[in-house]
Amino acid sequence: MKNRISFYIVSGLIILAALGVAVSLISDPAGFLQRIAVIVIIGAVIYFLFQRFNRANPSKREQRAFIRAAKKSKKRFNHKEAGSANGKKTSIGYLTSIKKSKKKSSPHLTVIEGKKGKKKNRASL
Repeated sequence: MKNRISFYIVSGLIILAALGVAVSLISDPAGFLQRIAVIVIIGAVIYFLFQRFNRANPSKREQRAFIRAAKKSKKRFNHKEAGSANGKKTSIGYLTSIKKSKKKSSPHLTVIEGKKGKKKNRASL
């Protein structure tokens, strides 16, 4: 029931708005176009100001990446310090620490196979 009432209210407002735009366009076309142009210009200015101040600054992104890298480095350094404080490690402990410290390669990085062994013949022209 409630959805039906709101549907009628919204459709009535849309019909009245379309009727008002049509009457305004017929009675004063120049004024109508002027008002539409002013609305579009103000909307564009607001949009560009919003984009200018809301956009992520490149220096902020670099700063975040630096902080993240510093945390990882600090974590690795603390891990090495804690490992050397234990004294001698057993071979099993050493292997498990190597397995833990190895980092998997990023999935977005790929190796491109090329002709590394083949030398260029620069003398031929």
